[in-house]
Amino acid sequence: MLVQHNHQGKLVLVVEDDAELRSLLCDVVRELGLKATEATNGDGAIRKIMDGEPRVVLSSLRIPGGGFEYVRTVRALCPSCPIILLAELGDHHAKAEALTCGVWSVLAKPFRVLDLQRAIIGILDGESEPSD
Repeated sequence: MLVQHNHQGKLVLVVEDDAELRSLLCDVVRELGLKATEATNGDGAIRKIMDGEPRVVLSSLRIPGGGFEYVRTVRALCPSCPIILLAELGDHHAKAEALTCGVWSVLAKPFRVLDLQRAIIGILDGESEPSD
């Protein structure tokens, strides 16, 4: 487990419509000593961002009200907030499009928890560069 005390309490917005996966993602965030707030769709995510800027947005691409227009809206509302996008394995078009929309990183589902933890901590440490 990657515990980073210098990031304790920073807010991560988790956006996922599948309750089981959303719960897992929140657990991963909390294991890192971070706070997790949740949304189940694009509209809910946008409301959460407007209520208070998260440090990182962790979101599935294929959620109700999601897609690339949603990603562009998140980017416009929170330009300094890195987005980690979860996309289906093999969806190369989605990865390329996501990166042109300003997504920081794209992880393929299914993903390894350690890869997700490293992506979040890399962003918070300022060591991570956007995916290419």
